[in-house]
Amino acid sequence: MYLKKDNSFLSFTFSINLIGMRKIFALSLLSLIFTGITSRPALAGESLRLSLDSAMQYALEHNRNIRNAELGVDEAEEMLWETIAQGLPQINATVDYNNFFGSTATLGAIPGMEIEFNPTSNLGVSFSQLVFNGSYIVGVQSAKLYKEISRTNLEQSELDIKAQVAQSYFICLISFENRDIIRENLENMQELQEKTRAMVDVGIAEEVDYDQLTVQAAMLEDAVRAAGRQVELALNMLRLQLGLDAGTEIVLTDELEGMVGRSDFGTSLTKPFRVEENPGFRTMKLQTDLAEKQINMQRAEYLPTIAGFYNYTEKLLKPEFDITPNHVIGLNVNIPIFSSGARRSRVNQARIKHEMAENQKELLHEQLMIQERQLRYNLNNAMEQYESQRSNLEVARRVFDNINNKYEQGLVSSLDLTTANSNYLQAENSYISAMLQLLEAKVEIDKLLNLL
Repeated sequence: MYLKKDNSFLSFTFSINLIGMRKIFALSLLSLIFTGITSRPALAGESLRLSLDSAMQYALEHNRNIRNAELGVDEAEEMLWETIAQGLPQINATVDYNNFFGSTATLGAIPGMEIEFNPTSNLGVSFSQLVFNGSYIVGVQSAKLYKEISRTNLEQSELDIKAQVAQSYFICLISFENRDIIRENLENMQELQEKTRAMVDVGIAEEVDYDQLTVQAAMLEDAVRAAGRQVELALNMLRLQLGLDAGTEIVLTDELEGMVGRSDFGTSLTKPFRVEENPGFRTMKLQTDLAEKQINMQRAEYLPTIAGFYNYTEKLLKPEFDITPNHVIGLNVNIPIFSSGARRSRVNQARIKHEMAENQKELLHEQLMIQERQLRYNLNNAMEQYESQRSNLEVARRVFDNINNKYEQGLVSSLDLTTANSNYLQAENSYISAMLQLLEAKVEIDKLLNLL
């Protein structure tokens, strides 16, 4: 960016720009609460050099929300195996001991025919195998869908984190630019003060001109301090998203104009948008498929459940009279007959939820198509605004140079000079804002197109 050495006035527009940036910082910090971060200890004096791409990658490796999404995938895999295991052989063992405290029983009225209940103990081993269950088959299919949903959620989380890091990176660079502009203006103002003092002493300029410049210099000193605080706030926000300690020094290696020059806006504007590849839409489609599986799940309640079993009992302590066998094999069949319409009602509820999910999927499809058109429009508009503000900046610079030369020759007043400088600073701020809007517009469309 071009920085004029003879800048000398802080315009009111810069104060407005700082207020707007504070709002952006506040919103971004609130989003961090929901995004989640994980802190990494930093060594004293440690510095981290980051380009935009490396900052995104660093955040993917240290952000807690990403870690939770990865754990969600692991959980879904365990849930899938748990569901599958329900249809595999199940083996259990039991041990019991019974003591009847010397109780006896008499068989009929025959004297002397008493049986004493001796202590008993049994060791049992049971084996069971599910033969058929309609709900089990649908349950496995649903668990597989849930696993796919968790993977898609991870992909969406990664896109969200990349976009948030990019925005924070841009804000840091904007803060650097604003701070440098004010510092440059303060230095030039102080130099202009000295020249004006000399002009007043020889009678070329009036004392009021020097007083006006003194007031402006004081305002610039306050603005420099405020800009320094804005820089630190922006860096802290980026540190949070990267999972860094507050004492870690960050060196950003990319520059605004460099990123604008390297950006491939053509691909962002022309790449076809395939809704089916969007992570958000894929998640909604999987949820719709899952709702359809729930219909099959409820229908399966009409089908019988068949399970086979085998039991072996080893009698460790036997009673005096024992006729129970050691080996038992059998088959259990559970046949649903009548539920007073409860099963039919559950099937209808599942159908209704599936239809609602279909409506949500179609609504999301329409919203994404409209969003795609709007984001392409925003990017086109941002590109036009960038070119326009760059031209305006060159014009404002030439005007200021002209007025500044006339002021040094005593042809115009300090009011004319400060007005010209105010216009130049406004053009500077508008140009920086246009670069920020251009880069943010590209990030938004790239996120939708899955290009980040």
